[in-house]
Amino acid sequence: MSIETTLLPLAEQRPEPVGRRRRRGRRTGIRVVLIPFAWSLAIFDVAVLLWVFLGSFKTTRELLFDPWGLPASPQVQNYVDAWNSANLGAGIFNSVVLVLGCSLATILLSAPAAYALSRFRRPSAGMLTVVLVLGLGVPAQAVFIPLYVAFDRIGLTDSVFGLFVIYTGLAIPFTVFLLTGFFRSLPKELEEAAALDGLKPGRTFWTIMLPLTRSGLVTVFILNAISFWGETFFAIVFLRQETTISVSLLQFVKTMQYTGARWDVLFAGIVLVLLPLLVVYIWAGSKIVEGIAAGYGK
Repeated sequence: MSIETTLLPLAEQRPEPVGRRRRRGRRTGIRVVLIPFAWSLAIFDVAVLLWVFLGSFKTTRELLFDPWGLPASPQVQNYVDAWNSANLGAGIFNSVVLVLGCSLATILLSAPAAYALSRFRRPSAGMLTVVLVLGLGVPAQAVFIPLYVAFDRIGLTDSVFGLFVIYTGLAIPFTVFLLTGFFRSLPKELEEAAALDGLKPGRTFWTIMLPLTRSGLVTVFILNAISFWGETFFAIVFLRQETTISVSLLQFVKTMQYTGARWDVLFAGIVLVLLPLLVVYIWAGSKIVEGIAAGYGK
């Protein structure tokens, strides 16, 4: 007993391995740098959003001569002028149709592919995964010329449906890649039990496996919707008469060259564009972060 009593404190006082101490110190150093930087960036972003919001209630004269002050008399008419002058009504309608349609279509096309890649262990599945990962890094500027030529020949330029096809196709690699992680986290015993009950693979996927990845589906739906809502490059290139909310705002900026600067109306239009995104982030910000971590971590 005396030997054990003597040795136990010595074991408890054994020094921590050098490698572990170094890793802990490195992580602490990274946190010391990143946490203040993240807070500074967040405060700056909130300050900019607040400035734009307050500026949307000012007159153009106030924005030019007193940009940092509070509105002397809130100009709610700025939002009415932005809705009418910038044609935001048509832009918002087309954007909502595109966001909902593309987000749903992307999930319907990507979920079966993600499930197949997560379950069928074949060399071809690995090659397809590599192709999808490479597709994540393809810039829009590298594909818009051949896309425009092809769409112009089949009459899909200046068409909301043409933009629907582009958005859906470009979002599939990311959606498949993220959903694959969710499907890999599901135990294979569920499929084995379903097979014993006589369910075919297709029905097993739609009735059992897909509902279990609800958090992943919500995550990719929200992320794709945010991306589609603010997309500008393809909308400018492919649309002439039709418009989206971002294109409507840019067209209004162009008309300011001839009709005079209406910065108050422009600020109101920016608020109308950003408001849905802010609502989504406030409502589902934590869910998005958890979903991304779960999808990439598998």
